[in-house]
Amino acid sequence: MSWHLACGCMLKTFPKMIDILFKNNQNWSCTIQEQNPDFFSNLQVQQKPNYLWIGCSDSRVPANQVVGLMPGEVFVHRNIANLVIHTDLNCLSVIQYAVEVLKIKHIMIVGHYGCGGIQAALENTKLGLVDNWLRHVQDVRQKHASIFEQHAQTAEQQWDLLSKLNVIEQTINLCQTTIVEEAWAKGQPLDIHGWIYHLKDGLLSDLAVSMKKPADLDIRYKAAIRALSEPVAD
Repeated sequence: MSWHLACGCMLKTFPKMIDILFKNNQNWSCTIQEQNPDFFSNLQVQQKPNYLWIGCSDSRVPANQVVGLMPGEVFVHRNIANLVIHTDLNCLSVIQYAVEVLKIKHIMIVGHYGCGGIQAALENTKLGLVDNWLRHVQDVRQKHASIFEQHAQTAEQQWDLLSKLNVIEQTINLCQTTIVEEAWAKGQPLDIHGWIYHLKDGLLSDLAVSMKKPADLDIRYKAAIRALSEPVAD
C-alpha cells in the first residue's frame, strides 16, 4: 500500500470503495477546520449533548444531519426498527449513561416511514436471527389489531401505521425503564419524545407523545392512539 499526504496528515491509500471513505474524511476534516479552526480542539475536551437520539439503523436516516446539529451535540443509539426493549442491555446502558452521566435533557425515539424492519415484521418475512428481534414489532401489530382492521386497508397504509404505532409504544417502554423512572423521581429535567421521519422530503413529524413526568404517560399515550384510530378525512 502507498501513502499520500492530505491536510497535513499521512494516510494509507486503500482499494477503491474504502479509499474513497478516507478521502471523504480528509475533505470533511479540512472543511470543518477552515470554517472553525477550534472545532476539534473543543470537541475533544468533553461531550455535552442535550439530546439522545434512539433511531433505526437504516443508513438513510442520519441523526445529526436530520436535525442540523454538529458532532458532539447528539448522543446516538441505533438499532433495527428503533426498539427499546427492557432486556436489551446495550440500549439500556446507552440510556443510563446519557441520563445519569451526560445529564441529557431530551430523548427522542425516531422511527421512519419505509422502514425495512417494520415491513419484515408486518409481512412476517423470515430473515433469520433478526426475526426474534422483530417479534417485538409484531407484538405491537397484534396489540392494535382493531386499528389496522378499521383504518389500514392497503399494504402501504399498514406499513405507515405500524411505523407510527411502534414509535409510540417504544416511547412508553422508554418511560417505564428504571432509568427514566428514577430520573423523574429525583426531579431531573428529562423530556421524552416520539417522532417519525419522512424519507420522501427529509422532514420529521411529532407523534404527540412528549412526556416529562409519570402522570403524562397514560394521557399522552391514549391521545396518540386515539388520533391514529380516527378516520382519515378524504
